[in-house]
Amino acid sequence: MSAAASLLLACALLATACGASIDVQRALQVSDLTTGWYDAGIVNGKNKLVPTVSFRVKNVGPSTVKYVQLNAVFRVIGDQEELGSMFVKGIGGDGLAPGAYTETYVLRSALGYTGEQPRHEMLEHSGFRDAKVEIFAKPGSSQWVKLTEHTVARQLLTR
Repeated sequence: MSAAASLLLACALLATACGASIDVQRALQVSDLTTGWYDAGIVNGKNKLVPTVSFRVKNVGPSTVKYVQLNAVFRVIGDQEELGSMFVKGIGGDGLAPGAYTETYVLRSALGYTGEQPRHEMLEHSGFRDAKVEIFAKPGSSQWVKLTEHTVARQLLTR
């Protein structure tokens, strides 16, 4: 077999192994979403709260979905700069079958608010600014795609 034919065969096998790219906006749906402000403990003598989201992902498409990373980006509402972000491997090589749900993911920012007042009072402080979370998915080596966006609820989370 010639080198060109070998290369062509290798490319064809690789393309078949990778499968067709998926439209994660149509195939995946965020469910069981909860947001709030996690009690991150005491930092430099002050109480610290960080924005948090927990959710599961459901495969609403007709095919098994594999190799998808998930990312939560937190921003103060009205600001473009990130308040923080966190990503997880998400769906691995075993895949997520049609109609199936992932485990629950809990993603939180390392950045947030600190204050000397009790944590529940921090959420009511006049200087407190609400935040939002955007959840993105990235299938394989494709670009990040936004799945959903929500305001972070003004509720205290302890886990």
